[in-house]
Amino acid sequence: MIRVLFISSLFFLLLDARENPFFASEGEKDILITSNKDGGSEPLKRATITIPSQARVLQKVTVEFKNLDGSIEKKSIELNNAVDWHLPLFISQSYAQQDNNTQPQTTTSTQKSVQKKETYQKIASIKYVSLFSSQKSLKLVTEDEAIRNFLLVNPHRLVIDFKRDSSIKSYIKKIPNNIFNEVRIGNHDGYYRVVVELDGLYRYNFKKIVDGYLIELK
Repeated sequence: MIRVLFISSLFFLLLDARENPFFASEGEKDILITSNKDGGSEPLKRATITIPSQARVLQKVTVEFKNLDGSIEKKSIELNNAVDWHLPLFISQSYAQQDNNTQPQTTTSTQKSVQKKETYQKIASIKYVSLFSSQKSLKLVTEDEAIRNFLLVNPHRLVIDFKRDSSIKSYIKKIPNNIFNEVRIGNHDGYYRVVVELDGLYRYNFKKIVDGYLIELK
């Protein structure tokens, strides 16, 4: 009787065994791609992304990638960094070499930070007003009163009206490689108008200074 029970138990155990232990059992996930061979994709060196001219703050960067099993996943990093839309964004993969012998610099009370003085370049001028630019700043040197200023789009341009009865001729000047890429000045009844075309989308601050007015883009 004991011999019969032993044989029966052994029979049931054999029924529950896996047919081939080298294959994944039910419920286990198999990796579809098991070869070490290159799948044909070029190694990442550097990719470039350009951003539109209205972009000011980089909020998040998301990377979408394919896994060994062919599934697609995404990973994101939250940011809150100001960006200059003139410059592209890069994505690359490399190991940065660090010099272990480099010692961190210490700051003493006698060290002072040296700031470069903002230098302005004259970009346009007529008898009553001269325009000087420096990066995102525009200085209008004039003795005349600005009676209004506003922004127009398509193309994006600043408009400043100065109070003066004059008979100036129309003035147009293109400024290559500059955020302020064209200046137009025209005469109107009781005032003359300065139009400054911009290379993209901006907001601006307009303020009075000693020798005229200052426009700061942002």
